[in-house]
Amino acid sequence: MVLKPTDIREKLVLERKKTGLFSAQLAAVKNVLAENETKRNIIRKKLTSKTPIAENNFVFDLLETENIFHLEQIKAICIDYRLRFLDSHLYKVPFPEEVITKISHLEKLHGSELGGFKLMAPSKVFQLKKYDDPILFAPIGNDYYYLVHKWGNDLHPLRKWLVLPFRNLGYLLLSIALISILCCMALPENFYGEAKPATFRLISFLFLFKYWCAIAIYFFVSKGKNFNTAIWNSNFGG
Repeated sequence: MVLKPTDIREKLVLERKKTGLFSAQLAAVKNVLAENETKRNIIRKKLTSKTPIAENNFVFDLLETENIFHLEQIKAICIDYRLRFLDSHLYKVPFPEEVITKISHLEKLHGSELGGFKLMAPSKVFQLKKYDDPILFAPIGNDYYYLVHKWGNDLHPLRKWLVLPFRNLGYLLLSIALISILCCMALPENFYGEAKPATFRLISFLFLFKYWCAIAIYFFVSKGKNFNTAIWNSNFGG
């Protein structure tokens, strides 16, 4: 005789048939769900509203230390990868349910309501409906922040190098100089005729350097761009 495996769900259903599911129990379940949804709506409102809270009442022993970051560390990453660190209410896309769940869990764990949320993400996340690599933080105090959740798509692996010219004026001039040198090196020897190549390469470099500088100035002005060091925590600038 082969014994049939025990299905616990079936046993639960049989037990419920014995005892019944009374209207009072159904009402209790309904109240719990309504209470949870009310709580989640409160969290959504805090995320999408400007809440000037500088710190939250976290229980330090319950914090995961690998999720604690100082503002200077956040600033350095924002400058390296041309990201913004702005209030969460500027986010253009509805927050995923997993974010609401994570905040709700943290509030229960620490016995305190959280607020003052900040988001680190590319500029377009705050201007358009894009999902690229947003990271949500909650302030701890004294310029320390707790990483609440990360979602969306990862950044391009070469983003740090692609945005390097935008870091500051020094990197922009260095990038323009390198481009000008490469353009000079690409010119063939017979391009200068019988003139001294070294002298004319220097003249070509200076001409190309001024040319690329003019293009960079036009690009920055026409597109309203600014350097990473100036926009990382600014609502304005491209």
